[in-house]
Amino acid sequence: MPTALPLAALETDREFAPRHIGPGAADEPLMLAAIGAASREALMRTIVPESIRRPAPMDLPAPVGEAQALAELRAIAAKNQVFKSFIGQGYHGTLVPGVVLRNILENPAWYTAYTPYQAEISQGRMEALVNFQTMVCDLTGMAIANASMLDEATAAAEAMTLAKRSVRSKSDTIIVAGDCHPQTIEVIRTRAEPLGIQVLVGMAPQLMAEHDYFAVIAQYPSTTGLIHDLKPFVEQAHAKQAAFIVAADLLALTLLVPPGEFGADIVLGNTQRFGVPMGAGGPHAAYLACRDEYKRSMPGRLVGVSIDAHGAPAYRLALQTREQHIRREKATSNICTAQVLLAVMASMYAVYHGPEGLTRIARRVARYTAILSAGLQQMGVKVLTPHAFDTIAVETAERTDAVLAAARAERANLRRLSDRIVGIALDETTTRADLAALWRWLAPAGATLPTVEALANDCDSLIPAALQRQSAFLTHPVFHRHHSETAMLRYLRSLADKDLALDRSMIPLGSCTMKLNATSEMIPITWPEFAEPHPFAPADQLQGYAELNAQLCGWLSQATGYAGISLQPNAGSQGEYAGLLAIRGWHASRGDAQRTVCLIPESAHGTNPASAQMAGMSVVVVKCDPNGSVDLDDLQAKCEANADKLACIMITYPSTYGVFEPRVKELCAMVHRFGGRVYVDGANMNALVGLAAPGEFGGDVSHLNLHKTFCIPHGGGGPGVGPVCVVEDLVPFLPGHATAGQTREGGVGAVSAAALGNAAVLPISWMYIRMMGAQGLKDATEVAILNANYVAARLAPHYDIHFSGGHGGIAGGGVAHECILDLRPLKDSSGVSAEDVAKRLIDYGFHAPTLSFPVAGTLMVEPTESESKAELDRFCDAMIAIRDEIRQVEAGAWPREDNPLKNAPHTAASLLAADWTHPYTREQAAYPVASLRAGKYWSPVGRVDNVWGDRNLSCSCPPMSDYA
Repeated sequence: MPTALPLAALETDREFAPRHIGPGAADEPLMLAAIGAASREALMRTIVPESIRRPAPMDLPAPVGEAQALAELRAIAAKNQVFKSFIGQGYHGTLVPGVVLRNILENPAWYTAYTPYQAEISQGRMEALVNFQTMVCDLTGMAIANASMLDEATAAAEAMTLAKRSVRSKSDTIIVAGDCHPQTIEVIRTRAEPLGIQVLVGMAPQLMAEHDYFAVIAQYPSTTGLIHDLKPFVEQAHAKQAAFIVAADLLALTLLVPPGEFGADIVLGNTQRFGVPMGAGGPHAAYLACRDEYKRSMPGRLVGVSIDAHGAPAYRLALQTREQHIRREKATSNICTAQVLLAVMASMYAVYHGPEGLTRIARRVARYTAILSAGLQQMGVKVLTPHAFDTIAVETAERTDAVLAAARAERANLRRLSDRIVGIALDETTTRADLAALWRWLAPAGATLPTVEALANDCDSLIPAALQRQSAFLTHPVFHRHHSETAMLRYLRSLADKDLALDRSMIPLGSCTMKLNATSEMIPITWPEFAEPHPFAPADQLQGYAELNAQLCGWLSQATGYAGISLQPNAGSQGEYAGLLAIRGWHASRGDAQRTVCLIPESAHGTNPASAQMAGMSVVVVKCDPNGSVDLDDLQAKCEANADKLACIMITYPSTYGVFEPRVKELCAMVHRFGGRVYVDGANMNALVGLAAPGEFGGDVSHLNLHKTFCIPHGGGGPGVGPVCVVEDLVPFLPGHATAGQTREGGVGAVSAAALGNAAVLPISWMYIRMMGAQGLKDATEVAILNANYVAARLAPHYDIHFSGGHGGIAGGGVAHECILDLRPLKDSSGVSAEDVAKRLIDYGFHAPTLSFPVAGTLMVEPTESESKAELDRFCDAMIAIRDEIRQVEAGAWPREDNPLKNAPHTAASLLAADWTHPYTREQAAYPVASLRAGKYWSPVGRVDNVWGDRNLSCSCPPMSDYA
């Protein structure tokens, strides 16, 4: 008789954790033996200080399989109600082209890619971003645009500080037109306060006449739909040596005079309506464009054109010296302020439709708006917006609430502007039936309802003749070639083929964790119940999101040990900023507003100093000891020197040096004794979950990177979510959101445009935690540490492992979840630099580890728990083979200036050239290990010349295929 199978074995919905974690049961003993550890638990005891180990497991629901998790989340999603939205306020219905949805948003070649620091393996996504920049420059009429911002409101705040850095005016006052979007005004106020900037909101012409100021911000068209002629006010601002900033709707700019043509200095806005669903507020790519003179102070990421080693054109990130990893608190750019995946979608919406298609969509919207307005006036309804593109304000015959209720009864939302005024915004999804419904809801008693057919021929445009666009836009061939789905499909495939993402191979870089983004986690983000709600829809229509928020915050509290969490910050940098504002607010509430000094160790994450500066704090650097831990003697001295001014310390734990500092509790206690708070940067939380919790070992505040630890994909550098987590007494200082009806007395204002930030990607982290459970999450943390130590053990005979051990008993020392390979001695012995090794890894089919951060001349490797032993071995074999190549240079077999490392990466074109003058063979260049013959990734360009690109800066340029 066959043995009866246990019931668990009959389940078809298998456990998820083994699918997420790479090494199998047979691999672990081999890896532990290589490390020199008796067991995984013994390894953890060696690496993770006993003083911070959690005494009890996290209290999370028992894990379920993928199908059940999807079913549970589907039930939560069903509690959201998808109504037709006429709210506007910067968010609009849109039609996502199917070819873009399937081949970008749902394509791991795009959503698992990393920030394009390694230019040679990022040419496809950078071409898409140059398309984005070109699109923005053309539509706004500005000289230069960056490659996306987080949202329109934070882009406006960045524009404010850009203007402050750039203009001659010495004023500390900014004027904000009262008819800007309310969420934008709120975020500007939040950002301005710690910087000592006074914000005046109201009638801009009057305020400009009465006050001195350094900048003015106006909405074009306004939040109520009015189209102002801004040119006279631009001239007035310039006469006072101030900047004029315009928040503009890109679709409207296909029909309106672009701001650059009437002298605007900075233009910003949202690209959401270019094929990205509203998603309850995000993620969407905002944009920021400016005058050429401002480009070196411009925030965010810029993609520019340069040349490669063969003189061919190539893309790369431009002006990286502005960024926080290099300039720290003096940075004008924080690389986290980007939404690359969504910028790619928006740019491809423009590529797919072209200028004629965009204009056709805009004209239809404007035409329907004119017809709607004419029909209302025909019924005797007062329209308060004589000039409009897509939005009008209407005085209601009865109280606004009755009109809103009538609309909601038919599953539609209008915008409440006052007790007697409603706002109505149309978009590309608007139909004739929608116009008929709007007339019906707003009709006075006894009025005869108009028809579209009767009004269509007699409605003039509501756009003033003097403000109608005359200039051409999107003239480059890329916006004219790909209008059929066949052409578009092939274009997107050609770009993806140029790039190296997680769907091809391991991305072994440290600091930014590149782990599995499981397909089941990604599926829910396109469900209409999550993708389509408006962020300012009534709360009773967003109950699914409310439940998701509550559950996810509860689970994250279990992981971190903190009492309160806000999911509003839509990037890790925003989470840092919100956490520092909470600390600042707490001190101010106690009469200690003078406490503005932020201590930051040398080993902290690179964004920390820039965030501290944004929060109005001054940075004091604390030294580290030779083992990579914070020097507590220096910390004591810095605390004493700043005793009355100490606000906090920001540490990263484990640190960016890959070190679990054994005296971290002592560090926290010391700062607390001096009246400061402890900010534990959660960038490396993936090395803590289930093992230790910052809220338990002394942290007061942390932010998390859901796009790292909790599996939201990087998408080439965004979307991200950076929840801010705090202890009990700091809960009142978490971000509020007055525009969404969420305020806390004495609390911090909004830090993002939407109350739930990048709400639409939160289901990814929910799915991950639900499927992993407490033990699965702990296993993931332990295997991440196991994998890093296995890599370190295999590479230790060949490379110096920087900051390894210090308190461990493992053979060769131990590391946390990442290890730093010190290549500085090899530079002295062979002339081969860390950059040379990074570029040579491309020939082996790998993305490089993190280059020269946090220590110059090193490579930081983070393998993550999702990589199998076989893939780790493949990477280690490549690194060992590269070390053997370096030995040939050291031995004189290859010249220092001409060897496979100095000339890497090798393109197919360079290997097919008639003349080959190098001292190594073509085969050594292309196939340094035999396994590459089974599937070779070819870099589309040779090594990119960054210096040439910065000296010849061009950020709005044609795709590579259009160069002669």
